[in-house]
Amino acid sequence: MHPNHRHMTAAAEDPDEALARRLEVARMSGVPVAPLAEWAEVAKRRGYGIARIVEPDRDLVPGVVVETDLGAWAVHETPGHAPSHVCLHQAQRRILISGDHLLGRVSLYFDYGWTPDPIGEFLDSLDAVQRLDARLCLAGHARTFTDVAAHVEANRALVHERLARVRRVVEQRGPLTAYDIVPLLYGEPIAPLTASWWMQETLCYLRHLEVTGVLARDGGEPERWAAAGAPAA
Repeated sequence: MHPNHRHMTAAAEDPDEALARRLEVARMSGVPVAPLAEWAEVAKRRGYGIARIVEPDRDLVPGVVVETDLGAWAVHETPGHAPSHVCLHQAQRRILISGDHLLGRVSLYFDYGWTPDPIGEFLDSLDAVQRLDARLCLAGHARTFTDVAAHVEANRALVHERLARVRRVVEQRGPLTAYDIVPLLYGEPIAPLTASWWMQETLCYLRHLEVTGVLARDGGEPERWAAAGAPAA
């Protein structure tokens, strides 16, 4: 694994603390008390699902080469989906093992709170993968595909579309909490199956727009977002 795997091992080492951290992020993001308490109970009953932590034998970092019968595979850091994400590239055959960075379908997910700007990292990783000029991609989910450049562009386009939508919603209707923004971004109410996923993704968009100077949070409880420089409500 890539050594930056704290986003996984921290929760396995102390599940209660990890849950408390997620609940605090959700509370600060405006999630109402009742559904938050219900989600917490479900999460406690479900458990984390990892029996014990097995530390990697080898760090997968740039410069590492994995030798196989198909030849050598080079490691490329591709954070964004997760801080520890890497892709493997076989240059002679132009094959990419993309993990969750590129999928057979366009489906975005980002780990929130472990790095300064997951969205910025993901866009940089798309650029890095595009430069490899792979002709065949073996993804972590869904089908194998050959139109790698088209998948890169489709992911990039969807990220920019959602960033623009978040910015527009906040500038037109803010100040808003992240919880307020989610249904306006996705066009449907938050549901138990989508709440965690959509909240994390939305928080990552907000963070990117904060880092780039477009939006700002007010520091209240819960936090509300507005255009940078806008007067407080």
